[in-house]
Amino acid sequence: MTIIDRYIAKLFLSFFAGGLIVFVTLFVAVDYMGNLTRFNASGAAVMQYYLLAVPSLIYQMLPVACLMGTIFTLSTLSKTNELVALFSSGMSLARISTPILFLVVLISAVAFGLNDRVLPIVNQKKNYVLYVEIRKQPGLYSTVKTNKIWYRSGNVLFNIKTLQADKGTAQGLTMYYFDSDWHLIQMITAGNVRLEGSKWNLEQGAVTLFSQESTVPMTQSFTSKTIAVADDTADIQKASESSDTLSVAELKRFIIRNKESGLDTLRYEVDYHAKFSFAFAAFVMSFLGIPFSVTRQRAGGTAFNIGATIVLAFVYWASYSSGLALGRHGALPPIAAVWVPNMAMVALSAFFLLRLKR
Repeated sequence: MTIIDRYIAKLFLSFFAGGLIVFVTLFVAVDYMGNLTRFNASGAAVMQYYLLAVPSLIYQMLPVACLMGTIFTLSTLSKTNELVALFSSGMSLARISTPILFLVVLISAVAFGLNDRVLPIVNQKKNYVLYVEIRKQPGLYSTVKTNKIWYRSGNVLFNIKTLQADKGTAQGLTMYYFDSDWHLIQMITAGNVRLEGSKWNLEQGAVTLFSQESTVPMTQSFTSKTIAVADDTADIQKASESSDTLSVAELKRFIIRNKESGLDTLRYEVDYHAKFSFAFAAFVMSFLGIPFSVTRQRAGGTAFNIGATIVLAFVYWASYSSGLALGRHGALPPIAAVWVPNMAMVALSAFFLLRLKR
């Protein structure tokens, strides 16, 4: 790297780090005031939760931080006329932007590796603190995995082989009812379950009654049956597995296993491809910021550039989120759902860069 490259890289890293700190701090403050203040949790538990949440927040904020780092770096060079001097020396905008984009690619690669290897473990620990120490609902922590779930609510234990919380369905339910002395008094099994809040509709199952007076349990089959569950049990859908607790390899195995069982894995397929496309988001955002950072150099130009780029950033996130939603509902193939917004924004950025002719 030349002296100029090192100067531009240092400038970018300073703005990038500052933006990342500001964004993460603001998010933590807003999230705490909006979500955790209603729980009677100890300060130590809340502190531990956010310490475990920070790595995930940093990963989510990387694209925006890279965008702001790019904007402020090039705008600062332009404001001090250093950009004009670099153009006069024969350097193109592409050459000037090279150290920035190189750092963005490097940051994205490291972040992807950490997201795949470290964040799933950290997110599981974060979920433990949230459900066990803050919300005081330890049973919900077991739902971090959607296969072979064990849960306890009062004197009822149940096991679910597979849970699809987004669709409100479950397969392979077994419920064990105990009396106050923890003697088994009833067991309910069902092949399929439709979860509707505190009411569960069971299909193709059986009810077995156990009595201390009889050594032979009584079993009666049913085609459909509706049961009422406790409020904390109804919350199981809210704490279902999310892909952020799985690595890429684990998520792929999860998809294959559930496909072989005949289950709908569309949402997880979208999440699988999104793990790769999101790692590319920082580059897209930074590339998007370049053409709007070197125009309108008169008074108010920097503010205009920042405003225009932030608007385009919102457009990008809106299109990316819309792609995820369309993919999860089957309107687009999973790969197209997560990659089309990236490719569209790269093409738009390239169009504006070509118009600059620098």
